[in-house]
Amino acid sequence: MDICKIHENASKCSVNTMECFMVLSTQAQKISIATLCGLFGTLCIFENSLVLYLIFSSPGTRRKPSYLFISSLALADILASIIFVCSFVNFHVFNETDFSKEVFLLQLGGVNTSFSASLSSLLLTALDRYISISRPSEYKLLMTRKRAWIALGLLWVVCATVASLPLLGWNCCTLNSTCSELFPFVDDNYLGSWICFIMVLLGCIVYAYAHVLWRAHQHVAYMEKHQVQVGKQNTRMRMDVMLAKTLVMVLTVLVLCWSPVLVLMIYSIFARLSNHLRKVFAFCSTLCLLNSMVNPIIYALRSKELYSSLRMVFSRFRRQLKASEGSPEAESTHKSSMIET
Repeated sequence: MDICKIHENASKCSVNTMECFMVLSTQAQKISIATLCGLFGTLCIFENSLVLYLIFSSPGTRRKPSYLFISSLALADILASIIFVCSFVNFHVFNETDFSKEVFLLQLGGVNTSFSASLSSLLLTALDRYISISRPSEYKLLMTRKRAWIALGLLWVVCATVASLPLLGWNCCTLNSTCSELFPFVDDNYLGSWICFIMVLLGCIVYAYAHVLWRAHQHVAYMEKHQVQVGKQNTRMRMDVMLAKTLVMVLTVLVLCWSPVLVLMIYSIFARLSNHLRKVFAFCSTLCLLNSMVNPIIYALRSKELYSSLRMVFSRFRRQLKASEGSPEAESTHKSSMIET
């Protein structure tokens, strides 16, 4: 008999009922999930750490608000990868339930905070590009490093507060309300509210980027019509448009990776999910790691400043390798090995 049916009349907040959410029934499914999480998570941490290093090792990039927002995105992706992989694999692959309701909600809050902060960082970047293109003459006065740091601090506080609401009491155990079919202890009303919060962020990002691309199209059409010579202002404008297109690619990847998860979350609020759909949700959840892994690749390929910094790092690394190979110690070691031979 299905263990979920055994506990159907029991308390929904019992730790034992968490076994109902372990939907991976075969060893092949567990190996697949573990492989995906391990591969995507490792690459995500490495790539985003490299992005942070490239940004903060160069004075030209770490002073710009645009790259401060990108570094916030990279940091959020790193935290999401670490927390998600550890908690997800531990729960679905190793079937660990030896933890309390508070610990589970704390882990879930960490994942929600990281993803919300990632999306909010994209929103700030979209607003930054919006101001840069719509009001270029006032950009430096409006978007200062101080205001950028304040905006980043506020967004992380808001995201952490929203994500910690279940831990603070908005859960189906405390309220004795309807529990979610996808997450243990999570109230259906909270899940719906969190989805609305995410959809509002997505809507604002799409609106801002649509405006940016529309202004960029107008600018390009004006230059082609009047054959304007490329000057300093036009060069900066093209750089802003380039970065805006890059972030549109990031947003596209974000929507494609997270739309299956959000659709299943919304569907779970209004209808009962089958075991097959819950397994689909478990596999679709790994797409968030794919999204976090792809973002740094887009930066490296599309951002000329980060790409130049990356080439400098590789050049410096090659010079160090050549220097170490041509050092006196290396030569003496080589000579001694030849004598012994």
